[in-house]
Amino acid sequence: MRIQTLQQLAVCSWSGWPDSPQTLVNRLNAIGLRRVQLAFDPLLSKPAWSDALPYLRDAGVTIVSGMFESGAEDYSTPARIRATGGVAPDAPYEAMLARVPSYLALLDQLGLDKISFHAGFIPHEPENPLRPLMQSRLATLAERFAAGGKLLLLETGQETAETLAALLGEMDAPNLRVNFDPGNMLLYSMGDPVAALRLLLPRIAQIHIKDAIPSGNPEVWGVEKPAGEGQVDWARFFEILSLADYAGDLVIERECGDDPVGEIKRAVAYLSRFLQA
Repeated sequence: MRIQTLQQLAVCSWSGWPDSPQTLVNRLNAIGLRRVQLAFDPLLSKPAWSDALPYLRDAGVTIVSGMFESGAEDYSTPARIRATGGVAPDAPYEAMLARVPSYLALLDQLGLDKISFHAGFIPHEPENPLRPLMQSRLATLAERFAAGGKLLLLETGQETAETLAALLGEMDAPNLRVNFDPGNMLLYSMGDPVAALRLLLPRIAQIHIKDAIPSGNPEVWGVEKPAGEGQVDWARFFEILSLADYAGDLVIERECGDDPVGEIKRAVAYLSRFLQA
């Protein structure tokens, strides 16, 4: 049995949506962590982030993985992100495919083998005509990242763990893995995070540390919380990881709130109950 350590912690670079690499580094200094999962799209589209990689390197920041967006995501309501997110909408999917070479180049430049994104709302019903379309598009994306020797991680939450596990089981794409986010399971009211973790564990390549309080209605957002302040059973969560000898990254994500530094520091203090120094 492996006990997880504080050295496995990292922070999502988009936590609190910093306006520049300098702001990100200042936040990391205040939090006391030097490891990040880095959002790649700002590096390709925002002038303030064009020199982020040498700046982060010189600041002593370690990048553990990448993340990309589908391009036209609208998170104002669950219904809007269902319509705009992931691989289902045609135009964002084609634009995403066009950016894959740039993502691969960044992964190679950084010496990384993992990148995550949201596939979108995978239909629960096998007979839903959207399901084979999404499966085909995911297979194409996975194949392109596999050609570069990279893992493509699907972030959890927009469907149940059972639906995601079934879809992955139907596909011949060994590099298509899971970025497990327990908070998303609650935000989208898609089931118990601990049960989902147990089911998806063989496919998990990275974990987001996020907490939430569910609304109980998939059409209404739950409330995101710092780790330890929502309804994730973290004691059981880390017990399962320890029994499975999980050695991957534990990446803290905080997508809302007025004080991302303070809230992430509270999360780190809480997580220290379960993680060895």
